[in-house]
Amino acid sequence: MARIQQAPQEKYEPMFGAHASFRTTIYANRPEIAEKFIELGQRLRDACTLSPRLVELVRLRIAFHNQCRSCMAVRYSYAADDGVTEDLVCSLEKPQEAPDLTDAERSAIAYADLMATDHLRVSDETFDDLRQHFTDPEIMELCFNVAYFVGFGRMAMSLDMVDDLDEGYRAEGRVTPWGQDSVMEVAGWAAPPANG
Repeated sequence: MARIQQAPQEKYEPMFGAHASFRTTIYANRPEIAEKFIELGQRLRDACTLSPRLVELVRLRIAFHNQCRSCMAVRYSYAADDGVTEDLVCSLEKPQEAPDLTDAERSAIAYADLMATDHLRVSDETFDDLRQHFTDPEIMELCFNVAYFVGFGRMAMSLDMVDDLDEGYRAEGRVTPWGQDSVMEVAGWAAPPANG
């Protein structure tokens, strides 16, 4: 059960609508900050030159490391439109061995893995590998996205916002975004789940 209660409807509805997602209703305990948080995520997506597929794969891999169940349960429709399928998500279990990931995706995921698990191991070699696939502006964009996913994903995990998730995401122990029976597809950062 979520560690912070949902804000009253009169607090979240004016800003996020009557059908706001469960997560948004919790964030709405501080609606002015929640609005800016959602705006930041949307701006990162709107300004992105990296493919939605790559960003979604990085996001889900970090969600796994963070054990952010509410993050793992979500799939963004713009990433699905760019080729992210559940079969592809299953590749995140062993990304360095996955034949359906590109070398650029593996490099970005390797960087994300380090940032999410042992950021002190990020090295010149890490960036040399990234430069084989990305320009410096693209690497900077990747860095911004990874920082957003690591930091806010850990916050979301700590809030334990699983009340609206299927049983697979509420199970005891380590959970994965691959091999789950259901996901919530959303159109954007602020949009409520399609089934909610």
